[in-house]
Amino acid sequence: MTLPWWLATTACAPPPAASFADLLAFLFLSPCPQRALVGAVDLVFIAASLVIVVCRLRRGDPSAAAPEREALLQKPSQPAPPLFRYAVALGVSAVFAAASVVLLALALLLLPSTPWRAVESAFLVAQAVAHGVAAWTVVSSGRGAGVASAAHPAHLRVFWLATALGAVLFAASAAVRGADGSLLFPDDVLAFVGLLVLLPMAYVAVTGFTGHDAGAGEGETEHTGADAPATPYATASFLWRATFSWISPLISKGYVADSLTAEDVPSVSAGHRAEASYALFMSNWPTQGSRHPVAVALWLSFWPQLVLTAALGLSGMAASYIGPSLIDHFVEFIRRGGTAWEGLQLVLILVVGKAVETLASHHYNFQGQLLGMRIRGALQTALYRKSLRLSTGARRSHGTGAIVNYMQVDAGMVSSAMHGLHDLWLMPLQIVVALLLLYAYLGAAVLMTLAVIAAVTVITAFANKLNLSCQLKFLSVRDSRIKAITEMLNHMRVIKLQAWEETFGDKVRELRQAELGWLVKIMLFMCASNMVFSSGPLAMTVLVFGTYLASGGVLDAGKVFTATAFFGMLDGPMRNFPQTIVSSMQAFVSLGRLNKFLADTEIDSRAVERVESIAAGTVAVKVQGGVFAWDVPGGEVNGKDGRPGHGAEQNDPEMETVLKGIDVEVRRGELAAVVGMVGSGKSSLLSCIMGEMHKVSGKVSVCGSTAFVAQTAWIQNGTIQENILFGKPMNPERYSEIIRACCLEKDLEMMEFGDQTEIGERGINLSGGQKQRIQLARAVYQDCDIYLLDDIFSAVDAHTGSTIFTECLKGILKNKTIFLVTHQVDFLQNVDTVFVMKDGLVIQSGVYYELLASCSEFSALVAAHHSSMEMTGQQACHVQNTGSSQPTKSSNEKGETIAIAPSKEGGSSKLIQEEEKESGRVSWRAYKLYMTEAWGWQGVLVFVAVSLLSEGFSMASNYWLSYETSGGAMFDTSIFLGVYVSIVAATIVCEMISTLVVTFSGLRSAQAFFNKMFDSVLRAPMSFFDTTPSGRILSRASSDQMKIDVVLVFYVGFATSLGISVVTSIAVTCQVAWPSVIAVLPLLLLNIWYRNRYIATSRELTRLQGVTEAPVIDHLTETFLGAPTVRCFRKEDEFYQTNLDRINSNLRMSFHNYAASEWLGFRLELIGTLILSITAFLMISLPGNFIKKEFVGMSLSYGLSLNSLVYYTILVSCMIENDMVAVERVNQYSTIPSEAAWQVADCLPSPNWPSRGDIDVKDLKVRYRQNTPLILKGITISIKSGEKIGVVGRTGSGKSTLVQALFRLVEPAEGQIIIDGVNISTLGLHDLRSRFGVIPQEPVLFEGTVRSNIDPTGQYSEAEIWQVLGCCQLKDIVASKPEKLDALVADMGENWSLGQKQLLCFGRVILKRSRILFMDEATASVDSQTDAAIQRIIRGEFAESTVISIAHRIATVMDSDRVLVLDAGLVKEFDAPSKLMGRPSLFGAMVQEYTARSSSSQGTDDDTIFSPQSR
Repeated sequence: MTLPWWLATTACAPPPAASFADLLAFLFLSPCPQRALVGAVDLVFIAASLVIVVCRLRRGDPSAAAPEREALLQKPSQPAPPLFRYAVALGVSAVFAAASVVLLALALLLLPSTPWRAVESAFLVAQAVAHGVAAWTVVSSGRGAGVASAAHPAHLRVFWLATALGAVLFAASAAVRGADGSLLFPDDVLAFVGLLVLLPMAYVAVTGFTGHDAGAGEGETEHTGADAPATPYATASFLWRATFSWISPLISKGYVADSLTAEDVPSVSAGHRAEASYALFMSNWPTQGSRHPVAVALWLSFWPQLVLTAALGLSGMAASYIGPSLIDHFVEFIRRGGTAWEGLQLVLILVVGKAVETLASHHYNFQGQLLGMRIRGALQTALYRKSLRLSTGARRSHGTGAIVNYMQVDAGMVSSAMHGLHDLWLMPLQIVVALLLLYAYLGAAVLMTLAVIAAVTVITAFANKLNLSCQLKFLSVRDSRIKAITEMLNHMRVIKLQAWEETFGDKVRELRQAELGWLVKIMLFMCASNMVFSSGPLAMTVLVFGTYLASGGVLDAGKVFTATAFFGMLDGPMRNFPQTIVSSMQAFVSLGRLNKFLADTEIDSRAVERVESIAAGTVAVKVQGGVFAWDVPGGEVNGKDGRPGHGAEQNDPEMETVLKGIDVEVRRGELAAVVGMVGSGKSSLLSCIMGEMHKVSGKVSVCGSTAFVAQTAWIQNGTIQENILFGKPMNPERYSEIIRACCLEKDLEMMEFGDQTEIGERGINLSGGQKQRIQLARAVYQDCDIYLLDDIFSAVDAHTGSTIFTECLKGILKNKTIFLVTHQVDFLQNVDTVFVMKDGLVIQSGVYYELLASCSEFSALVAAHHSSMEMTGQQACHVQNTGSSQPTKSSNEKGETIAIAPSKEGGSSKLIQEEEKESGRVSWRAYKLYMTEAWGWQGVLVFVAVSLLSEGFSMASNYWLSYETSGGAMFDTSIFLGVYVSIVAATIVCEMISTLVVTFSGLRSAQAFFNKMFDSVLRAPMSFFDTTPSGRILSRASSDQMKIDVVLVFYVGFATSLGISVVTSIAVTCQVAWPSVIAVLPLLLLNIWYRNRYIATSRELTRLQGVTEAPVIDHLTETFLGAPTVRCFRKEDEFYQTNLDRINSNLRMSFHNYAASEWLGFRLELIGTLILSITAFLMISLPGNFIKKEFVGMSLSYGLSLNSLVYYTILVSCMIENDMVAVERVNQYSTIPSEAAWQVADCLPSPNWPSRGDIDVKDLKVRYRQNTPLILKGITISIKSGEKIGVVGRTGSGKSTLVQALFRLVEPAEGQIIIDGVNISTLGLHDLRSRFGVIPQEPVLFEGTVRSNIDPTGQYSEAEIWQVLGCCQLKDIVASKPEKLDALVADMGENWSLGQKQLLCFGRVILKRSRILFMDEATASVDSQTDAAIQRIIRGEFAESTVISIAHRIATVMDSDRVLVLDAGLVKEFDAPSKLMGRPSLFGAMVQEYTARSSSSQGTDDDTIFSPQSR
C-alpha cells in the first residue's frame, strides 16, 4: 500500500494543489501540524495557569475575606480525589515533563539540522514546560489540609483531556504508518506509550467534571460516613472498572442461586442517585424564558459526561479502522512471504487495535447508559415534584394517564436518546473516514459512493418528515389509550354495575386500532429505511468496483477485501442511522411534551399568607375582599375536544371566577359551619383557604398548621394504622382516643387483623363511611391548629355522626379552629358561626337563630330539613328507650323469625399481594407463544428459510469476488459485474422479504397479546381489581406492550440473521487455516459459559426492574389524586422522599443490568479478538500447503467482524430473553380467572324481565375472597313488587355488600337470590346487571361530555335526555353552558361539584327506567332540599318499581314501605317503620337519636343533646 502524502511527509506546509479533504487530513494526521496543534494546547494551558496565579496574587488570601462578604448558606464542600488519583496525576505529569526534557536533549544531539528538528525541539520544549506546570498545579491544589484536599482545577482537567485527544491522533497516524512499515522513529513508538499513559488521565479529567466518585458536581451532594454504603462500583480500582470486574460477584451470585431478590442488588453510588441528578438538573433550569427549558437544563447539567462519551466513541471509532487497513498487508505477506517478525508485527497491531476498540466501545456504551439513567432519574423526580405543585386546571388538562405516560414513556425516550445522541455525528463521521481511506486504495472511483449517499440522504429526509407526523399522531393516540384504560380501571366497579364493559372496552379497542394503524406506518417507514441503508453499501460496492474496472484499474484480493471491509463498516452506521433519527425525533417530541408539563401552571404558594404560630384569641382564618377563580384549560372553556392537555396551550389557562366578594373571619378555637345548596361554592371556599384556587384579588391569612378532610375520601394503599399515623410516630394513648372518637373501634373489631388490615388501592375494600372516618382520624392525629372538614357526615349514619360531632369535633378538637362544610342542618345549633353561601357568595353569617330570622335562604334549608323530619318526629314520640344491642332476632312481614348465626372465618390481612415474578429461565412456552401467535410454525419456517437464502447469497457474492480476484486468468469484467450484481440484488430482495415477514408477524402477535390481555382484564371479577394496584395493569398495558409492539419485532429478526451470520463467519474465517478450529471450539464453549452466567443474573435484574417500576407509577397516581390533601398537611417532602426511594430502587436494577451487559460484551469481544488473532497467527506461521491463499482476504474480512458479531448475537439473544419477560408479564394477565359469563345462551331472560320486581333472598352468605371472613352471614328476606325498602345500619354493617351480591359483583358463598322467579345465579352477568338501575355510593363521571355521561351507550334521544335533566334539577345548569349537552366533563368530573355529579348519576337511572332500582347512599352529598326533591322524583318516576335504598339520613327511609336493619352482616330487623317504632327496636333508637339531635335548642349543652341511649 502506498501511504497518502499527508501521512508520509514531515513538511509543515501542504502542497498548493491539495484538495479540501487533503488539507483536513494534513491538518490532523500529518506529523508537523499535529505537533503544532498539541503545542498550541500546551501554550494556552501555560498562559491560563499564569493568569490564574496572577489573579490569586492580586486578590490575596481568600480565606481572609471579611465576615460580611461570606455566603449565608455555604456551598457543599467538594470531596477530595482519592490518594491513588492524586499520585497518578502527579506521577504522569512529572514523567511527561522529564521525558520531554530527555527527548529534547536527544533531538538536539542526534537529529540533523533540518526544519523538522526545529519543529520537534519547539514541541518538546512546550511539552516539558506544560507538563511541569501541570505537576506544580497538582501539588499546589493538594496543599493545605493534607494531600488531595481539593479537586483538580478545571483548566488542568481540560488540558489533560485535550492532550489525550492529541495522543489519539498521534497514535492513529503511527498505527497506519506502522502497518505500512514506514514508522517515524522514535516518535511513532513513543506515541503508543503516550496514549496508554494519557488515557487514564483523560478518565481522571472527565470524572472530575461528572463526579462519578470524586465529586458529584454542582448541586450533587455525596453522603459521607455512615450514610454512604460502599458500593462495588464506587470502591472498585481503575483496572476493575476498566474490565467491569466489579460486578462479577453479583453475576456469580445470580448464577449460583438462579434467582435474585432486591436485597441482593447493591445500591448505586450517591452521585448517581435520583436526588443528586435532580438537584443538578434544577440548579441548571433556565431562569429566563426558554422555549426548550428541559433540553437546556439537561445540557448544562450533563455536558461533561456527554463529552466523555464523545471521546470514548471517537477512540473506539478510530481503533476500528486498524483491522481493515491490515487486510491488504496480510494478503501481500501470504502471497510474497516475509520474515517472522514482520508477520508477528502485523498480528500484534491487529490484536492491540481490536483490544483498544473493545475497551473504548464498551465504556462508551456503559457511560452512555449511565448518563441515560441519571437523566431518567432527574426527569422522573422532576415530574413527580411537578405533579405535587400543579394547579387545578393543569391537573385537569393532563390527567393521571398522561402523567403516567410522561414518567414511564417520555422520560425513558429522552434518557435512551441522550445515550444515542453521539450516533448522530459519529455515524456520518465514520462514513466520511471510511470513504477517505477507500479513496486511498481505489482513487476517484470512490466518488461514485457520493451518488448513493446523496440518494439515501434525500430518501431518508423525505421519509423522516412523513415519519415525524406519524410519530406525533402515534404518541397522541397511545396517550389517549392509556388515559382511557386508566379511567376504566379507576371506575371499574361502576362500569361492572352498569354492564358497560363492552361500551368502554370498544372505546379502548378503537383507540388501539388507531394506534396500531400509525404503528404499522411507522414500522413500514423503518423497514423501508433499513432496506435503503443496508442496501446502500452493496450498491456502493457494485458502483465503485464497476467504475474502478472501467477506468482501467486492476482488482486483486487485497484491494477487494480491504474495500469490502470498509464497505462493511459503512453497513452498521447506514443501517442504524434511520433508527437513530427516529429515536431522536421521538425524544424531540417527548421533550416538547415534558417542556409543556414542567412549565405548566403551578399552585401559587403566595396566595395564602401563612403564620405558623397562633396566639390565643387571634384570628385563625381571614379572607378579605376575596375573588377566586379556577384555572380552566382552553378545551373546557371552548367546549372542544375532550382530550385536554395536547391541543390547547396549557401555559395560558382561562380563569372561571367561582367565588366573589368573600369576607370570612374565624377566630382561634371557633367551630364554623358553611352551608348552602348544591353547587353554591362551599368546597371552593375551603380550597381558597388552602391556596388551591387562583386568587384574583383580596387577601387570605391562615395562622397555624392546617388539616384537610376531603369530600371524596383519599386513602393510601397500606394498613389502617399507616393511614392514620400518616408519617407521625405512634402515641398509643392518643391513637386509641382518636380511634374511639372517630367511631372506628367496632370496625376494627370486625376485621380479623384490626388496624393492621391492609387497605386496597383507593380504599377499595372499605365502605364509604369507613374511608371517611379513617381520613378524619388521620387529620385528628396530625394535631394541627386548623381543620378544614368537607362534608364529613355525608357517608356516615346518624348514630356515628352524632358520636363524631360530640367526641371528636366538640371533644378532642374542642380547642381547635374548625371549618365544617355540611348539609346536616341539625348540627348547626351547636356551632359558633354559620356561613351561608349562594352562587359563590357568602350572603350572610352569624349564629343559628339570628340567621333563621334574618336569612331566607338559610331558613329555607332548615325548613326543608324539618319537613323531612315531621313524620319521623311524630312517630319518634312513641318510641321507648331501648338498648342498641337488644334483639338478635326479628320478624319479617309474615311474622316469621329470622335466625342469626354468628360466624368467624380465618383470613389474611395482606390484601395487595407482592407482584408475581417469574424466576429462572424464561420458559420455552413464552418464546413459542410469541413466535407462533401470528401465523403458527409456518410463518417461522418461511422467515428462517428466507433469512438463510439471504445469508447464502451474501456469502456467494464474497466467494465470487474472492474466486475472480485470486490471481488466476484475467476475468471478463462484464461477466464479473453481471454475476456480482445479480447475487447482490437477490440478497437485497431476500432481506426485504424477511424484514417484512418478521415485521407483520410481530405486529400481528402484538395485537393478539393486547387483545387477550385486555379481554381478560375486562372479564376479571371485581376481586381482581380490589387486590391488584392499577399500576401493575398499566405497566403491562404501556411499557410491556410497547416492548412487544416495537422492540421484540426487530430483535427477533435481528437475532435470527445474526445467528446465521456467526455460523457462516466462523466457517469462512477458519477455512483458510483449518487447524484454528482446534482453538476456536474451546473459545466458543467459553462464550456459551459466559452467556449462561450472564443471562441468569440479567434475567433476574430485568424482572426486578419491571417489579420495581410499578410502585413508582402507583405512588405517582396515588399522590396525584390526593395532592390537595398532601399539600394541606405540608407532607410534600415526605412523599417526595418516598418517591425518591422507589425511583432509586428501580435505578439500581437498571444500573447493574447495564453493567452486566457490558461485562459480558467486553469478555465476548476479547474472545472474538483472540479467535481472530489465532487465525491470523496460523496464517502467517503455517506452511503454504496448509493455507488456502485465495481466501485469505475474504477470511480476514469476515474475521474482523467476528468479535462484534458474536457479541451482538449473544447480547441480542439475552435482550430477547429479557424483553420476553414482557410477553410473560402480559400473558400473566391474559389468563386471569374470569367472572361468570356475560350472556348464557341457554338461560336468556325475557325481554321485559324483571316485569314485577319481586326479590327473594334465601340464607345469603357472602365473603369477598376465599381467605377473608364472611361479610353477610345468612340473610333471608322477601321483597314484593313495587315495595320501597330502606336499608339502614352502622357503617360497615354490610349494606353495600348486599347490593354487590344482588349484582353478583361478589358471588354468594351460600344461599340464592331469586328475582321474578329466576335464580340470578343462572343468568349471564350482562343480562342481569343491565336490567337494574343503580346509583352507587360514590358518584362517578367519565371524561367526555354531559351527553356521553348520562347516556354512555347512546340509546336515547336528545329530548329524553333534556327531560331527565329537568327531573334531576340540572337542566338550567346544562342549558346555561354554550355547548349544552356537549359541555365538557373533565377527568373524574373535576369541573362539577360532588352534588352535581350525584345528580347526573341519578339522571342515568331515570333515563333507564328499570323495574328494580338500587340506591347506595345516593343522596349523601346533597343538601336537605335537593334530597327532598329527589325523594319526590323517586316516588313519581319509580312508583311502580321496586326501590332498595341504602341511606344514613333516617328521613330518607321514613316513607319506605319497610326498613331492613343490618348489623355486622346480620338482619336485625325487617318491618314497616311504624311497626318497628311501635316496639323496642334498633331502628326506633336511631329515629329517636336523629329526632333529638335535630330538635335540640341552641342553649342545650352537649350532654342533653345527645342522650345516653344514643351514644
